[in-house]
Amino acid sequence: MKKLRFGFLSTANIGRKNWKSIHDSGNAVVTAIASRDVAKAQKFIEDMQKEAPFETAPTAFGSYEELIASPNVDAVYVPLPTGMRKEWVLRAAAAGKHVICEKPCGINAAQVQEMIAACEKNRVQFMDGVMFMHSARMPELRRILDDGKSIGTIKRITTNFSFRMDENVYDTNIRINSQMEPAGCLGDLGWYNIRIILWAMNWKMPRTVRADALAERSAGRGLAPVPVDFSGELIFDDQTSASFYCTFRAQYQNWVHISGQAGWLFVPDFVHERSNHEHVFEVNQKPVAVKGCNCRGKHDEGQEFSQHVNMMRNFANQAASGKLNKEWPMWALKTQQVVDECLDSAKKHWVTE
Repeated sequence: MKKLRFGFLSTANIGRKNWKSIHDSGNAVVTAIASRDVAKAQKFIEDMQKEAPFETAPTAFGSYEELIASPNVDAVYVPLPTGMRKEWVLRAAAAGKHVICEKPCGINAAQVQEMIAACEKNRVQFMDGVMFMHSARMPELRRILDDGKSIGTIKRITTNFSFRMDENVYDTNIRINSQMEPAGCLGDLGWYNIRIILWAMNWKMPRTVRADALAERSAGRGLAPVPVDFSGELIFDDQTSASFYCTFRAQYQNWVHISGQAGWLFVPDFVHERSNHEHVFEVNQKPVAVKGCNCRGKHDEGQEFSQHVNMMRNFANQAASGKLNKEWPMWALKTQQVVDECLDSAKKHWVTE
């Protein structure tokens, strides 16, 4: 079987995880890495070949343009800062390359719509890099939410995603740079909260959005502040409500609780599974394990059944089909639209410390 050939735009750390995921996918390979410093790209390749070697080492390029023009690249992975993504997604699409774009995909929904339209025009696949959507656990969660009796009509969703960032690095961490990541923790973490809410609601959009930036920080040098502590409330037409909290100021958590008229469901690790083989959640106090194989405990992220590997495998299979998956771009666009509404709501009563 012909394997999908990936090129990475930049040597961002998240690329290390996705290199391993592609390596373990069975239907894709990395053939190129680009950096504006070719020596940096070469060093990245040498390091990763030691950890997860491909039979043929990828080519190092000293510019993003060279990688996109390469005939040895079928798909482009874009982990560049959000402020740069639109340009390179459009260039990749115009060159006939499939695109996996890290989130948030753009500065706003208009940018994301432009990216999606460019990919559709050029008959290439677009997908955002939200790995949990490809977990083996998700179909079972969907079945339980939709069976009409385990949970019943959803009335309330609450979700939290947080990690504590050392405030001493705020002036150097790209997450606080308003030119590159203007949505701050809302884009970096809240994207996942909003995604799981929309997914649980079968992609219904809220009629009302209320949000607060509880704290903002600036990276200095005249840059505008970005949210580092954020909460939001989404109200849907059927009187269902959802709330989320995301922050760089609290210890690590990533969970979702869904309350229905018949029962409830709790996932303690919906973003990053604690075990790549035993995908666990709880329904009405009863634990449920969706097994990937006959083993237990924590395993390396590059294992065969991890959601990271599934994402790359699913993307490569879709590209090989010659058909476009229209749901993946829709997921990204709707998530971005709600992110935009949250930012708009929060800016009405912005309070900078």
